[in-house]
Amino acid sequence: MKAKILLIEDNPQNRYLARFMLEQRGHDISEAETGPLGLEMAAKILPDLILLDIQLPGMDGHAVARMLKSDPILRTIPIVAVTSYAMAGDRERGLASGAEGYIEKPIDPESFVAEVERFLHLPEQESAS
Repeated sequence: MKAKILLIEDNPQNRYLARFMLEQRGHDISEAETGPLGLEMAAKILPDLILLDIQLPGMDGHAVARMLKSDPILRTIPIVAVTSYAMAGDRERGLASGAEGYIEKPIDPESFVAEVERFLHLPEQESAS
C-alpha cells in the first residue's frame, strides 16, 4: 500500500525518523517545516495523508488543520496529529481542530507505521499492489 504522505514537522530528527520508517514501507514522503509551507505543499501535491505536528513555530498545527479542513479540495485528506502534547484535553483539541487521528511523541518505532496506515484510504487496486 504505497501512499503520498505529507509530513509537517519542524524538528529535523523527528522528520528523519518518520521519513525513514514510512519510506521503508514504500510510502512517498514530502516534508514541510512550517504550517504555511505545509498548506502550500498540500495544495500542490494532494497527499493521501497529512502527518501534522501541533507545536509548530508561527502557525500552530491546530490552525493548519482548521485551514486544511476549510478548503474544499483538501478537506477530505486525513490528518493525523503527531505531537508531544499529551495532557488532559490535548487529544480532544487536536481532533476538534480537524485531525482524524492522534499519535503521541515520542513515537513508538514498533507501532508508528501501523498507526499511520490505519488512516490511509487508498483505492483497493492501489492497496493490493
